[in-house]
Amino acid sequence: MAAIVVKSLTKTFGKSKKALDNVSLTIEPGEMVALIGASGSGKSTLIRHIAGLVEGDRLKGYCGVNVLGRSIQDNGRISAGAHDVRRHIGVIFQQFNLVERMSVLSNVLVGVLGRIPSWRGYLGLFSKDEKRLALAALDRVGILATVRQRASTLSGGQQQRAAIARALVQQSKIILADEPIASLDPASSKRVMETLRSVNEEDGITVVVSLHQVDYAYRYCPRTVALRDGQVIYDGPSDALTPGFLHELYGAASDELILGERKETPPKPSKAAAYAKPSRLVPQGKLKMAVSV
Repeated sequence: MAAIVVKSLTKTFGKSKKALDNVSLTIEPGEMVALIGASGSGKSTLIRHIAGLVEGDRLKGYCGVNVLGRSIQDNGRISAGAHDVRRHIGVIFQQFNLVERMSVLSNVLVGVLGRIPSWRGYLGLFSKDEKRLALAALDRVGILATVRQRASTLSGGQQQRAAIARALVQQSKIILADEPIASLDPASSKRVMETLRSVNEEDGITVVVSLHQVDYAYRYCPRTVALRDGQVIYDGPSDALTPGFLHELYGAASDELILGERKETPPKPSKAAAYAKPSRLVPQGKLKMAVSV
């Protein structure tokens, strides 16, 4: 069973602006996949559709999104069971989406709300085991020392790692990260991407991350899906995305996708190599969290 299946998905804003144009995509369990593209290419829109936060266009013929074998949306309508599926999807946004006045621990404990009675969540009553799970997740992403701090006191990179810890506490099977490093410095960006790769490789969590620079896709994601004007123009191995090939895909717009250190890499591969089917990386293992409270 595929982790994510997108079939003929189209999204139009206004009368004619297509943010997504007949997008089809399949992602297997345990993959770490990058979505790349220049600004306005449709990366964030696609992630929001997979998460069931936005409805696609209503078109003739089947179009929709399935996650973990269940429908998220079908022919422009959010499916009745989408809420249950969302419990298994952790979404990490560019702007962190933490409650700044709350402690880091409280923000991470939000991840258990889908599994406990609503009255306990409203009153902030969490069990010892739930707190232990949150502390272990914070330790896992390297910010356990911040547990009692207000979220507003964290750096941008620390806030993103807190968001990843929240997804771990949620016990997500899929993590969707929408431009998680767009506003971070290089050192923080590296740490966030390493954390995402760790939970992917060690826990087998499927990770889909949208990125503005292809360098991070090249380093951390075996497979890359490239979007342009709402369409998939490449789906294959990340190591095929040399500057020359990116220029072929994006023209002058490719300059904003490449960081300085890769601008003088070897020439692009042959067309046959570039469009080869992506390798399937399916890491094994379960999250092991043990920390005393």
